[in-house]
Parts: sequence; structure tokens; C-alpha cells
Amino acid sequence: MEAVTHFMNDTVEFYKWSLTIADKRVEKWPMMSSPAPTLAISCLYLLFLWAGPKYMQNREPFQLRKTLIVYNFSMVILNFYIAKELLLGARAAGYSYLCQPVSYSNDVNEVRIASALWWYYISKGVEYLDTVFFILRKKINQVSFLHVYHHCTMFILWWIGIKWVPGGQSFFGAGINSSIHVLMYGYYGLAAFGPKIQKFLWWKKYLTIIQIIQFHVTIGHAGHSLYTGCPFPAWMQWALIGYAVTFIILFGNFYYQTYRRTPRSAHKAAKPVTNGVSMATNGYNKLQEVEENGQKQQKKGRAKRE
Repeated sequence: MEAVTHFMNDTVEFYKWSLTIADKRVEKWPMMSSPAPTLAISCLYLLFLWAGPKYMQNREPFQLRKTLIVYNFSMVILNFYIAKELLLGARAAGYSYLCQPVSYSNDVNEVRIASALWWYYISKGVEYLDTVFFILRKKINQVSFLHVYHHCTMFILWWIGIKWVPGGQSFFGAGINSSIHVLMYGYYGLAAFGPKIQKFLWWKKYLTIIQIIQFHVTIGHAGHSLYTGCPFPAWMQWALIGYAVTFIILFGNFYYQTYRRTPRSAHKAAKPVTNGVSMATNGYNKLQEVEENGQKQQKKGRAKRE
């Protein structure tokens, strides 16, 4: 028990010390003064993962077609704004794409980049709704370990990123990821319109490939910075490398299970991918529509025989 007490005290003291080197510019920004709001939202997310399926067990699934269309295209706009602000801010500040230390100045371009990164962090909290929509639509089997791991860790880890390194090379990974999310949520939004649009969405497989490439680029970028001694916090670089490795393993397994191991004929009936972490979008899917049409035809057939 004494060892536990010492560990807790050391942890508290380390956190207090870390606050002395945190970015003073963001400490009064919403959600940034303490990790409590971020952790509370994440705990509510995990609680909903347990309680949501129980609540929906004896209820009809929600359709949410219009909600999903609005949500997905709103996420397209948000991610486009983030990517645009990071790109323009980095260019205006004369950022290097290979090695860029963090500047904690109040320069207008530095604050612009920090603000865009803060919105990126907020977007990761909003993405919890992906899981909420799955559960409300009773697509529980699509809430995989990768899905939960991806959503929960991104929101928490980016609070740390904004608190201590909201600038410098942090813009690189966030800029790439938000650009990819423009494509992804655009895909989900179009898929939510139903089978008339879904038949033109042939590129779902390549979203996962792009994501896997993104993680390799992240590792290469961080590794280059460590090798050249770039004055960007080394702990952040090592954390990025370790985190990216877990995603390469998990996304690689998903890709293999979905597109390599599954028979080719099954791919045609497969549900669209959401965030590269499951086989259904947070919108409608073609298989669902086929089943509904089949049920309607069966009812019509019975009515004619009667």
C-alpha cells in the first residue's frame, strides 16, 4: 500500500512540474486548463459503449439518415477548415516540413496554427458520435477494438499535444490526418444517401490504404527528426512512432481480414468502411437496402398469392 501511495504522490508531483513547461497560450482555452473534461467525456463514451447496447437491446434501430448526412458533411467542413488553416499558417510562418521546433510566441501565425490544432483536438471528441450512431442503429458488431482504441486514444492524446506542443511539427501529422478525413467523411456522407449513390463509391478500399500509408509517413517523419537532432521534443516523437506502430498492426490486420482473406464475391456485398476500422459506414449500407427491398418483395408476393 505504501508503494502505491508513493507512486500516486510522484505522479501528482510530476504533473505539477509538467504544468510549468506547458504552453501558457492555451491554458485558458476551452477544455485546456485541466484534463478532467477530456477524461470525463472519454469515460462517458466508454460508459455508453456498455450501456448503449443494453438500452437498444429490445428497441427498434434508429435510421438517422438525415442526421448522418448532416453530421458527415459537417465533419468534412470542419476537417477542411483545419487542414486549410494548418497549411496556410505553416506557409505564412515559414515552417519547414522536415524539422520545425515549437514556438510559444504570440506571433499571429503561431497562434493561428495553435488554434487550428485545438480545433483538431475538438474534432476527435466530436468523432465519438461515430460510435454513438453505430449503437443507436444497432450495428454493435461494427464497434471493434480498433474502432474504440482509435477514437478514445486520439482525443486523450491530442489534449496532451495541445497542452504542451501546439505548434512546430505537430502541424504535419494533424494536417495529413485532417485532409484524409475530408475524403473519409465525404465518402460516409455520400454513402448515407443510399444505394443510388453507393454504387458509384468504388474507392472505399483505398481509404484504408491511404491511412496505412499515413502511419508509415508519420514514423518516417518522426524518425528523421530524431536522427537529425531536430529540436522538437523527443518524447513526442517517440510517442508518435510507438502509436503509429500500433495502428499499422491493427489497420493492417483489418485490411487483410477485409480485403485479402475474405472471398472476392463477399467484397461486393460488404458494407462500406467507416474510418478504416470496420466494414460499415456511420451512414446507410448497400446490403441493408438489399435486405429491405427483398423483404418488401416477399410481402408483395404473399399479398398476390392471398
